[in-house]
Amino acid sequence: MSLPSSLLSYVRSRVIVDVDSMDPAVAARHTAGDGARFCDMTSNQAIVYGEVARPDRAELLEKACAQVRSSEAELDIETQVSDAIDLLTVLLAKEVYPYLTGRVHAQTSPSTAYNTEATIQHAKKLVSVFDANGISSSRVCIKIPATPESTIACQYLERLGIRTLSTCLFSVAQAIAAHQAGCLYIAPYFNELRVHFEPGVWKEYADTAKEHPASRVISSIVRLYKEIGASTLVMPASIVTSKEVLALVSLKPDHLTLSGAVLDQLAAAQSTDTVDQDPKPHHPEVGLESGPATSDGSDAQELDVKATNFLENGGAALREAIAADAETTRKLADALKIFGEMEAKTKELVRAKLQSQFS
Repeated sequence: MSLPSSLLSYVRSRVIVDVDSMDPAVAARHTAGDGARFCDMTSNQAIVYGEVARPDRAELLEKACAQVRSSEAELDIETQVSDAIDLLTVLLAKEVYPYLTGRVHAQTSPSTAYNTEATIQHAKKLVSVFDANGISSSRVCIKIPATPESTIACQYLERLGIRTLSTCLFSVAQAIAAHQAGCLYIAPYFNELRVHFEPGVWKEYADTAKEHPASRVISSIVRLYKEIGASTLVMPASIVTSKEVLALVSLKPDHLTLSGAVLDQLAAAQSTDTVDQDPKPHHPEVGLESGPATSDGSDAQELDVKATNFLENGGAALREAIAADAETTRKLADALKIFGEMEAKTKELVRAKLQSQFS
């Protein structure tokens, strides 16, 4: 047994690592050293806005708006804005694509989260824009918030062959529903989304793996998925520190999606742990080239969770489970609110650019 050169190398030896960034410099920085490539690239409305707002990304914004303006001159400005944002999302993802062995991810609009048909239509549109820009559907995954309506949309999309990830996920009930929908991935949030935007929300724990409230939820999901033979893969997200990464590794998810800041922390730290001989979790798509109904993870509800069909009757059981869980209700609503705010900011930038091009 040998010592990995960095914590990032160590983590990569234990779990599949994805890049939670649309900055190609981040992906390049963490593939050059040991030759390892990321599997997937994840994104959301906040990540898109963060990239579009950068002065050095002005050329991409200009390109997307010009393309939409030239092809949709007869359409109203708000349609052009929405189409330009989808195109921008794809163009940003395309710059990271060369550093991946797996899929690029794009998230449906938070405005459609409680509308099954609108979620389906946006997901199909995103896939078509990726295809038009040289990335086939076999290399695309659509991130969809884990509401009852959108989880039913996931089920429909999966039957069409469009792979999905259930995001904004905080409870085992949401995870079982995503499994029942046939999602390729779930992304249980380790921290609520607000920790990335509001100082003082994030909290440190002495023993993160045991004390962090999300640890028990994710541990329950991993165990229950194994018990029921779920093919849906567990990809924890919203991770803040390298310490949280190591805690999550111990819970044995299939993937971890990591921001540039966390990747930098891991790359800068030397590992003092030897790598064990356990194989990586099974992942059927590496190398692609062409419980409890509450968020506390309590064991008392596990049999009911495994026996419940969360998608029948329009997702009634999932709706009830979320409503009965105050923390999941709060965190889901807050995540959708933040993503909506970020999308609105991107729309402002795109609208201004389109109007300047017109004038």
